[in-house]
Amino acid sequence: MNLITRERNRLLQRTARVYGLSFAVVALLMVVLPGAVDVTTLLATLPLFLVLGLAQVRMGASASPGWVLAALAAGAGIIVVVTTVGQLRASAVPAVMALAAASLPACAIVLTTSGRRIALLVLAFLGLGAVTVLLLSPVEPPLRSGGLILLGWTLPTLVGIWIIASVPQVSQRIASIGRAHRAERQASELEAQRRQSARLLHDTVLATLTLLAHSGVGVPVETLRQQAADDAALLRQLRLGLGGPPEAPAGSPPPSTPTDETPLGTTLESVKQRFNRMGLEVAWHGTGQVLLRSDVLDAFLLALAECLENVRRHSGVTQASVTITEDATTVRALVTDSGVGFDLDDVDDAKLGFKESVVARLHDVGGNARLYSTPGAGTTVALEVPR
Repeated sequence: MNLITRERNRLLQRTARVYGLSFAVVALLMVVLPGAVDVTTLLATLPLFLVLGLAQVRMGASASPGWVLAALAAGAGIIVVVTTVGQLRASAVPAVMALAAASLPACAIVLTTSGRRIALLVLAFLGLGAVTVLLLSPVEPPLRSGGLILLGWTLPTLVGIWIIASVPQVSQRIASIGRAHRAERQASELEAQRRQSARLLHDTVLATLTLLAHSGVGVPVETLRQQAADDAALLRQLRLGLGGPPEAPAGSPPPSTPTDETPLGTTLESVKQRFNRMGLEVAWHGTGQVLLRSDVLDAFLLALAECLENVRRHSGVTQASVTITEDATTVRALVTDSGVGFDLDDVDDAKLGFKESVVARLHDVGGNARLYSTPGAGTTVALEVPR
């Protein structure tokens, strides 16, 4: 029995328990009303009501048909006792009908799951219905009592059939929603990976190609060679779908790559050394160590490196200043140059550099970036990331 079938049966059982117990309590209250039945009848029915309640409680927790039979037998006993012990009173008819047309038909909800149970349902309906109509016939028209009993057994039967038909459909819809969610998540992950790859390509490979296009003016040949090698390693990682350096074979010692040769600039020292080699003099102020979660640290340092690359390429000066500060919740970096500056309104929204490599990268880890610049008065970029 699969999970959906078990959950369906559990729902049927609980529905039958609530349905049956509710009307059993109503029938009991009608019986104990003063004048409804004589004392002898009342004392004889109370144990049967107890058995009926226990059977319906267990019917809501167990799939065994024995509890269904116990509930039907106890209910039939109550009907027989009320209608045959002592004088049958018209005031007892509502209690009998509450049992025969409401409480006992609750068993129909759990008797719609298989052919054998449906056969038991038909027998219970015919047997209890005929006995009840016959016993009530002195004080209740048979057509009326028979119609109420038929309606009372039809409704819970339809409820059981509806639950059985609905649960698989709900399961299929839930599965469809789950598939759609997984597809959306995969698409989001692919888009995030694409954006990350585009940022890395912009920050490294395209920067190197720009240098080569300008014949590497102001940059030593050895630095260009090293930068090209780092970019080649990065391209291999992206092509293979790796997020970091390739894994070494099992049993071999871990590779020992110097910090200043890390292509992605994963430490503050590597960022410093990279731009020293590129001919940009950076005055560093503030903390010398940045203690952050790995993903936040990567985003912070890569954004910082992109800001310095923009200074090197666009400011027209060879000097920049970086001030790093921190408090209990935030790490900040202020990148300043005294170059040509620019008008913020003239920045093309389609340009990948600042928008993706700085702003979007920091936003992905809960950070922020602000840009201040004036033509002829230099540029300042403020970076913030959470600790």
